[in-house]
Amino acid sequence: MRLYERLAGDLETLIRDGTLSAGARAPSIRALCRERAISPATVVRAYELLEARGVLESRARSGFFVTGGAPAPPHPPQARLSERVEVSQLVFQILEATRQRDCVPLGSAFPSPELFPLRQLGRHLAFVAQKLDPWSTVEDLPPGSLMLRRQIAQRYRLGGAEVAPEEIIITAGGLEALNLALQVVTAPNDIVAIESPSFYGCLQAIERSGRQAVEIPTTPEHGLDLEVLERTLRDVPVKACWFMTTFHNPLGTSMPAASKERLVRMLAARQIPLIEDNVYAELYFERERPRITKVWDQAGWVLDCGSFAKTLAPGYRLGWVAAGRFAAAVRQSKITTSLATSIPIQAAISRYLETGVYDRHLAKLRRTLQRQQTQLVAALEMYFPPRCRWLCPAGGYQLWVQLPEGADALELHARALEHNISVAPGPIFSARREFARALRLNYGHPWTAETERAIKVLGKLIGR
Repeated sequence: MRLYERLAGDLETLIRDGTLSAGARAPSIRALCRERAISPATVVRAYELLEARGVLESRARSGFFVTGGAPAPPHPPQARLSERVEVSQLVFQILEATRQRDCVPLGSAFPSPELFPLRQLGRHLAFVAQKLDPWSTVEDLPPGSLMLRRQIAQRYRLGGAEVAPEEIIITAGGLEALNLALQVVTAPNDIVAIESPSFYGCLQAIERSGRQAVEIPTTPEHGLDLEVLERTLRDVPVKACWFMTTFHNPLGTSMPAASKERLVRMLAARQIPLIEDNVYAELYFERERPRITKVWDQAGWVLDCGSFAKTLAPGYRLGWVAAGRFAAAVRQSKITTSLATSIPIQAAISRYLETGVYDRHLAKLRRTLQRQQTQLVAALEMYFPPRCRWLCPAGGYQLWVQLPEGADALELHARALEHNISVAPGPIFSARREFARALRLNYGHPWTAETERAIKVLGKLIGR
């Protein structure tokens, strides 16, 4: 949270609890600068934000005063039950537009392919294609290449989670892993708890499979609201949860380790499976890798789904699920769904991992993404209206932007396309098409003059 937003929140609290009553004059800009050791510009932005919310009003040559309509304390957040999920048509319309190569891909779901060692992988793929043991086409059927599963299990151990190779099933990408997990732990018409906002692939999977969704509020500041989840589990027959607790898409947030542990214990006590989407977990910017929910999974109720698409090999479609107690069922479902994942792709990525250069590649990738995030945020600060809000995630490559009152993200998406700019509007991340004033922006592509121009254009379109 930026400094002026924190100041605005503190002042709003004083107004709500009656310390500053209706009609009272707000502290002067000079007084707040002296008291808080902040700049006049910070105070002015905070007061402008409160004025936009209807909490303060400015009077010529007199300062700011508390209005009579200070907002009441908010009601406790509630889960939102959606009997049917219908987002596919909207998502397809928007994603189709982002495929235009001349568009600045701020709305893309993918990082730039220039960030990955695709030539090295190609050489490994050519080598294994020539040397492939014919028997591997049988031996590496589900659950998949034993060598690759051992390497994935080793990466779990590096993060503090004990995962046996036997519980890992190799899949054709992370999305297949998530869909297989959903098929195994739920049936049509079952209710699945999801985050709101949520990754649209989750919404599409629930829609396509005939499940229902109950949406749990999730914020950039705190992640999943565990209090709402706990109340929901008492009142609603939830059969499974599908969450992304590390570098959430689209918010970018990560739940604190203590909250993840509480989540795992809460669900295990009720024997409710957790489908965890962890495709961004390796893209952390801080020194320590974030702990994932699988670390606290003692009874096998977490189905942790990962992929190399975001970290190493986009387009190779290689993922996995560490399925815990559901491993045998997921393996059977994989066989009946798609039979197997490409044997040469498994062998090529396994051979690349064996060389020991993966961590060096990841370190470089993380530095690049962090630098590009800094460049994006600097441009947003310069060109976006001051009433836009965002928080910088500590990993991944997505930034969630809250637009001012009166803005319409879908309209902005359409107008941006006229300037060859793609954005991902908030409604595609909600079963109820909420978040009409939010955008997800991708900083996973190299920063260019064209990218900066696009941010400047978006700022002007928002400000109209």
